Amino acid sequence: MGGQLVQLLLGLLLVIGLIFLLAWLMRRVQQIVPRGGQVIKVLATQALGPRDRLVLVQVGNEQVLLGLTPGTITSLHVLKEPVHMPDVEPASTEFAQRLMELLGKDQKDKS
Repeated sequence: MGGQLVQLLLGLLLVIGLIFLLAWLMRRVQQIVPRGGQVIKVLATQALGPRDRLVLVQVGNEQVLLGLTPGTITSLHVLKEPVHMPDVEPASTEFAQRLMELLGKDQKDKS
């Protein structure tokens, strides 16, 4: 009886752990997938410390430099001339492609 109870608890812990792992993984994958048609776009980020960073965002035709800390988001500067970002494919798509391969899904199914 005691062995079955331990086995039941271990199985339950395993299932709960898998749920948390999949939830974390889904959040990471959703951040990687570009979302079209958004009005606000993150153009670049630069870490200043473990919890502080600079973020360049485009809102309509304006570009705004933001300072992010754990407790606040501060607009630091509105750029008069937009920074032209080179059109390069983000390196993070390799992770998404590899994940899809590991999950057994082909990129053609991603439509």
